[in-house]
Amino acid sequence: MRRVPPEMFRFTTGEKADLYGAVLDAFGVAGEHLETTLGADAVRERLRQVGWVADVDDAELHDALGRLVKWDLLDVVHNHAENYRTAEEYERRNLQYSLTRRGEAALAGVRHALEVLASTGALQTAVLEAIADRLDDLCLLSGEPASADRRIFSTLRELEAHLEALVENTKAFNGELQRLLRAEGADLEVFREVKAATVAYLQEFLVNLDRRGQAVAAAVARVEERGTAMLRERALRGAELPPVAGEDPAAGWLESRRARWAGLRAWFLPDDGARPRIEQLHDIARRAIVSLLQVLERINESRRRSSSAVQDFRELARWFAAAPAEEDLHRLWSAAFGLGPARHAHLAHPDPELIPSSRSWSEAPPVEVSALLRTSGRTERFTRTARVRDVTAVRAERAERARAERAELARAWQALRTDGPVRLSSFGTLDPAVFERLLDLVGRALAARPDTTGSRRATTGDGRVEIALSPPPDERTAVLRTTKGTLAGPDYVVLITAAGAASPLPRPYRTSTAPTMPGAARREAAG
Repeated sequence: MRRVPPEMFRFTTGEKADLYGAVLDAFGVAGEHLETTLGADAVRERLRQVGWVADVDDAELHDALGRLVKWDLLDVVHNHAENYRTAEEYERRNLQYSLTRRGEAALAGVRHALEVLASTGALQTAVLEAIADRLDDLCLLSGEPASADRRIFSTLRELEAHLEALVENTKAFNGELQRLLRAEGADLEVFREVKAATVAYLQEFLVNLDRRGQAVAAAVARVEERGTAMLRERALRGAELPPVAGEDPAAGWLESRRARWAGLRAWFLPDDGARPRIEQLHDIARRAIVSLLQVLERINESRRRSSSAVQDFRELARWFAAAPAEEDLHRLWSAAFGLGPARHAHLAHPDPELIPSSRSWSEAPPVEVSALLRTSGRTERFTRTARVRDVTAVRAERAERARAERAELARAWQALRTDGPVRLSSFGTLDPAVFERLLDLVGRALAARPDTTGSRRATTGDGRVEIALSPPPDERTAVLRTTKGTLAGPDYVVLITAAGAASPLPRPYRTSTAPTMPGAARREAAG
C-alpha cells in the first residue's frame, strides 16, 4: 500500500485549521467553475462563498497561503501578463495560487471523509437491478460496430459506479448494523422502534435477493462469453484518453478496469469456488434479523413485567457491595436465597384427631410435604390406574394403509420404468399419483449439477429409483396430461431405472432412432 505524504493533511490540525480548510475549499469551488488560479483578492471573495464569515486581514491570509505552499498543497507563480499601475497593486495581484496534485488529493480526501461520517449506508435492491441492466447493455453493445465504443465506455463506467455504490453502501450499513446490535439505548421506546424498523428494512431487502444475485451472475457469464478483454479495449478507444508526457496511461486504465471486473466477480461469480459475497450479505442480514428479534423480545418482556430478574440481581449486587461486614453478607445471602414459598401452610395430618389440641405446634409431629408441591405447586394425588387402551385395530389399520401406499408406489415406479432413453412426451396421459412421482424425479434431476455432456442424474429419497436426464436434442415441447390438468415443457430425454442398474445414456441421443416406450405405454401396446 502506498504511503500518504506526511504533510498532506497537516492543514487539518492546529489553531488555524479551519482557515486552511476554508482556503482549500475555496480553491475547490473555483475549480468547479474552471478557474485554475486565484489571487489574494479572489481567494478572499471565494472564502465568503464557502461560508467563511470572519474577517481575514492581508497578513493572515498571506500567511495561510504561504503555509499551504510550504506543505506543497498550493503552487504559486508570478503573473507577468498583467499591467500594474502601483507597487501596492503589484504586491496584491502579482502572486497567483493554484492547487497542486497533492492539494487536490487532500481536498478530495477530506470531503470523502466528511461524506462517510455523514452517511449511514443502505441496502438498495435497485442497485442490483441496475448492475444487471448495465451488464445486459454491454452484452448487446459488444456485437455492434466500432461506432458504439463510446457507449461501451459510458456503460462500463456506469456499471463500475453502481458496483462501487453497492460496496460502499453495504459496508457502511453493515457497520451501522453491527453497532446497533451492540448498542444499549437509554430510551427503550425509541430503541425498540429503531430495531423494529431495521428488522422490517432487512426483511424487505431479502425478498428475492437470491433471484437478483443469480440474475447478475448470469449476466456476468454472458458478457464473459463475448470476451471481456475485447470489451475493455473498445471501452479504452471510447474513453479517448488525452495524451500525456511520460508513461502511456492506457495500461493503468486497463488494469483499473480489470481490477473492477474482478471485484464484480467476487460479489456475484467468484472464480475459486468460494461463496459469492452477495450470499454472505444474505447470511449477515438473516443473523441480524434473528438477533434484533431476540433483543426486541427481551425489551417487550421487560416492559410487560413490573420488574426484571436482571434489575433485581443488579440491585442485590449493589447491596452486597455496600455491606459493612462479612456477617452482614451472610445475613443478606440468607434473606435473599434462603426463603421459600409457604405452600404447605394448608396441609394437615392425615388424622388430626390423633394430635391433642393442648399440645404446642412445636411439639407436634411434622406434616409430610411432597417434593412435587415445591416444584409445581400441586400435591400428589394417588388414584386408580387408568385402563390401557386396546390399539390392535389402530395398528391393523396403519399396517393396511402402509401396504396400500407401498403397492401404489410400486405401481407408479413400474409405470415409469423405461428400458432405455425415452422422450418425456412419450409418457402421454398419466395417473395423478404417477405424474407426481415423475415430476418429483424430473425436479430432482434438474436440481443436480450437469456433467460434461450436460446430462443430470438423481435418485429418489429412498435411493431405489434413479433417473438420468439429458437436454432435449430439439425444440419440441412435451405435453403431459392428467385428470387434474396438463403440463407443457421441454421434451427432455429421460432414463428411469432401479438405482445402480441404469445403463449409460447414448451420446448424442439420436432422434431418428425410435425411443423405447415407458412401462405403461409398452404394456398398452402389448395388450
